[in-house]
Amino acid sequence: MKKIGILFGQENSFPQAFVDRINQKAEKNISAEFVHIDKVMQAEPSGYAVIVDRISQDVPFYRAMLKNAAICGTAVINNPFWWSADEKFFNNALAVKIGVPVPKTVILPSKDHPDDTTDKSFRNLAYPLDWEGIFRYVGFPAYMKPFDGGGWKEVYKLHDMDDFFDKYSKTKQYVMMLQEEIIFDDYFRCYCIGGKYVRIMQYEPRNPHHLRYEHGKAPAEKKLLETVKNYVIKLNKYLGYDFNTVEFAIRNGIPYAIDFCNPAPDAEVTSVGQENFDWVVETAADYAIERAKKQKDDMDNLTWGEYVKTGAAGEHLLSSEKKVEKKAEKKEASAGKIDHEVLAEGTIKEKIVKPKKSVKK
Repeated sequence: MKKIGILFGQENSFPQAFVDRINQKAEKNISAEFVHIDKVMQAEPSGYAVIVDRISQDVPFYRAMLKNAAICGTAVINNPFWWSADEKFFNNALAVKIGVPVPKTVILPSKDHPDDTTDKSFRNLAYPLDWEGIFRYVGFPAYMKPFDGGGWKEVYKLHDMDDFFDKYSKTKQYVMMLQEEIIFDDYFRCYCIGGKYVRIMQYEPRNPHHLRYEHGKAPAEKKLLETVKNYVIKLNKYLGYDFNTVEFAIRNGIPYAIDFCNPAPDAEVTSVGQENFDWVVETAADYAIERAKKQKDDMDNLTWGEYVKTGAAGEHLLSSEKKVEKKAEKKEASAGKIDHEVLAEGTIKEKIVKPKKSVKK
């Protein structure tokens, strides 16, 4: 029997629904449960074919346990090694390299020195920084947020230089990003599961948290949704995330990726609404079962993104992108054209239109 486990913290609705849905499907030799840990011994298997990780970003013990499970063959969703290395500023740099629009962004040293450091630890850092050049590049208004944070914690909107320095002085040891504000006409939050299943949701981040999915706007145009979906898949393919959300702000018809480092995204029914919740539960359950069927003990069953695979192969990032595009074109040519159908809630349903066979005369 292959077990699928979910590791979670303060969540209520999603973990139970996820486990129940897998067990309801009654796939042969596959079951699901909450992960149970009573000891973690080096190089010893966890007993799970698949673990869906929803909490290790907050609990270092769990992250270490998941790496140990992975080296013994557990398919961990998401890859704990990449999740440990990734952060939002790198995400933006990667997006620029693969052609996905992002806001102008710079990274800033922490206002207060990290523990166990002194002025001598920063001999390579100019003082003062080139603030004039930084502000000219980013512009105002702008946003400042931690380069590796989430959940809208320590996020500041800044109106001018004085406002910046006032807020920056309060950021303690956080390493912050200063980011151009995108004044948007529309906004999307997109689930991506398995690097291929996408749920596009119109979203209003300026609303109170529990009302952000009540956007009140007309459904977006099909062409825009196709672009958003393609960007979502592209970003997650290069990052290597199995479960992530990507947020886009639409300015003058152009989708700007605002935030796409959310490997444990909110999936509570009270936050996302029943229809979105049902999609996430069903899709996550199907994908976890898919991974369990492919899992092999004592093998690497993790997902590695194109960026890591490119580096390991000694290839240039952009040459790898061309290979991915050619592979996709070849697959589309052999399988038929992908026709995108826009659903009422802003998602895209794909249907394959097979090429017509030529008729000999």
